Amino acid sequence: MPGRFLASGMELRVRNHVPAVTALLTVVSLALVFGAALRVIPETVLPRASADVLGLIPHVNAVVSTVAIVTIVAGVYSARNGDYERHRTLMLTSLALFAAFLVLYLYKVILQGPAPFPGPDALYRTVYLPTLAIHILLAVVCIPLLYYVLLLALTRPLSEVFDTSHKRFARVAASLWLVSFLLGNVVYAMLYLIPW
Repeated sequence: MPGRFLASGMELRVRNHVPAVTALLTVVSLALVFGAALRVIPETVLPRASADVLGLIPHVNAVVSTVAIVTIVAGVYSARNGDYERHRTLMLTSLALFAAFLVLYLYKVILQGPAPFPGPDALYRTVYLPTLAIHILLAVVCIPLLYYVLLLALTRPLSEVFDTSHKRFARVAASLWLVSFLLGNVVYAMLYLIPW
């Protein structure tokens, strides 16, 4: 029985080529992310939101990150307790939250550039930049891991997922994903909450 999220013909092709599809999706995703972050994508290709809306994006993203942390933890807990339907729902919710976060963040970065660090230069170099670098590195590493475990899970019936490396890679992906979201909230706090 084919998985229930992809069309059967395409699903079979993806199922037989998960590493190749993972690589393709990763390259496309990272090209978009780095194109936006490095401001290669011109801001004229996007509709411009008001300054108030752009100013709300970091705060919305902090909420999205916090909710994603909860859904990832709950998803891992569900898998450990054998509730795989709940696990699937929670992890797909986490993925949707990650996508929403990324779209909002990149939209703001394309239009305004990265937020400047408002604190002292010594903390910028010794605390902020290392935290930001680890957050970004983990987010980048998570992308292919998330695609891989997602494709393994969505192209197979549940009984066959256990015969794949989904569980092994998912443990790593969930751990890195959690740390990335947590560090993202630390970066948010340093940029917007701490009164320097």
